[in-house]
Amino acid sequence: MRDTWSLDVMYQGFEDKKFKADLDELDIRIQKLNQFAENLTREQEKETIKEGLECLEKFSTLYTQMMIFCELKQSVNTKDADSVSYMGVLSQKGNKTKAAETRFAKYVAETKNLDTYIKEDTFLKDYEYLLHNMAEDNKYLLSEEVEEALAKMDLSGGQAWSNLQGDLTSSVEADYRGEKITLSEVRNLAYSEDKTVRKDAYEAELACYDKIKDAVAYSLNSIKMQDISECEMRGFKSPLAKTLYYARMKEETLQALLAAMEEYMPNFWHYLRLKAKKLGYENGLPWYELFAPLGKSNKKYTIEEAKDYLLHVFSNFSPDMAAIMERAFDEAWIDFYPKKGKVGGAFCEALNNQKEFRVLTNFSGSFSDLVTLAHELGHGYHDFMVHDNRPLNTDYSMPVAETASTFNENVITNYAIDHATDEEEKLALLEGQLSDITQIMCDIYSRFLFESEVVERRKDQFLFADELGEIMLNAQKKAYGDGLDESTLHPYMWICKVHYYSADLGFYNYPYAFGGLFARGLYAKYKNEGDAFIEKYNKMLQSTPLMSVEDAAKICDIDLTSKDFWLMSLHSYDETIKEFERLTK
Repeated sequence: MRDTWSLDVMYQGFEDKKFKADLDELDIRIQKLNQFAENLTREQEKETIKEGLECLEKFSTLYTQMMIFCELKQSVNTKDADSVSYMGVLSQKGNKTKAAETRFAKYVAETKNLDTYIKEDTFLKDYEYLLHNMAEDNKYLLSEEVEEALAKMDLSGGQAWSNLQGDLTSSVEADYRGEKITLSEVRNLAYSEDKTVRKDAYEAELACYDKIKDAVAYSLNSIKMQDISECEMRGFKSPLAKTLYYARMKEETLQALLAAMEEYMPNFWHYLRLKAKKLGYENGLPWYELFAPLGKSNKKYTIEEAKDYLLHVFSNFSPDMAAIMERAFDEAWIDFYPKKGKVGGAFCEALNNQKEFRVLTNFSGSFSDLVTLAHELGHGYHDFMVHDNRPLNTDYSMPVAETASTFNENVITNYAIDHATDEEEKLALLEGQLSDITQIMCDIYSRFLFESEVVERRKDQFLFADELGEIMLNAQKKAYGDGLDESTLHPYMWICKVHYYSADLGFYNYPYAFGGLFARGLYAKYKNEGDAFIEKYNKMLQSTPLMSVEDAAKICDIDLTSKDFWLMSLHSYDETIKEFERLTK
């Protein structure tokens, strides 16, 4: 079994004749889209809209494939000059369609008989939600010339600053106990069984950030200023309002989620204090002990053992999902191990043209890494649910993007807890589960508070690294309450989180809390309904690009605007915390 992924299904490299041919073909498709947009008339409106969608399909499928290939190549080697170069080339080519796309969107928005045409044509019916969104989005579009100019400026603006953050965090070296290791490696030491290792790694990590904090601060300031400026130009009241709009999610849903989190948060603080007491601390848990293991779960998994475990667990839930997971392992869809130049964390990327996906992890063999694999393979399963949608109907919004992945976390973790052989193993698993949910509640809430204040203050001032650190510390104090020792927090968490570094994707934090609790509620329904739930679950995933977040949830009989739903999901952890308290005492 390979421990690196293969991208040959797309191209065998940048010298591949197919890649070169597709670069030329992309120019042809861009030219056809632009020619189409230049000759728009009100004669035969229905056929014109169909032709426009077909042009967008042809351009989008090829452009996306080529860009994904470059991004995947660059993610495992951030110093790969060819990847960076071709991403720039492709971005420039893609920007040549912005004016045409804007012109076509305005055409759709001004079509008075749009609903009639949709009813008359099955092709347009497939794109009903997209067309209505195009019509609604028109009020936030600027002129064709300005849209094209903004896209060009983004290459040397937001995208360039984002690339800088990625390059610095992937290449910076931490000085740990006399040796130099990557940032991913030093962060992974937070899970060590040795307290001195955890503490030394924490201190090495903080010192590591000190080397790059000023440059990354410029990245963050520049990206947030660009987002603020564009929101003002487009007429959004704030970057958060823009994020919610394009997430197709009501502010009412976000407020219900946040209100439930704030109400329940002290329960997670109680868990943190219990863990602190177990480890011998009286003033809350030090930051470097957040991931300290408890109980006895020392088993390390090879990737072959990880595969067997995942297939065993998920074949009981869904044989179809298990079959997809098996393909991911057997057909080299996963890049497993950390290495210098490889980006940190984990992600899943859909290859919709090939009806596959690729997963990147920094696998070290712990049970937590199995959970991470289950999480990313959940994204892959979601991608499989939308592969058969029309090409422009495969993108789902940020909040629901974390649903299938976090649902998988519930499946694998609860299976492991239910099958624990002794109380020490059970304690280790409960600790892992509570640690994870505390991250996507307390830590995500701190990220939301941090970004909210950064965006507000950035309107009027530049925020230097030390100021950003102060904002982060204040956000952590509010989010973690008395659960953590305030003398050992993490002022540099804003440096390593890639989610802050996109001008197009602000506030990529609350979707994790949304996904965690939405998935928990879905899991509760699965436990109650059994196999009958799977059909609704798959239908909901397949529908996520085709309707709002709230409407997709209704397929599974859930009202997301109700605080009661979110509290129900949170209160499902009551017994987990009680059992953890019993085992730690």
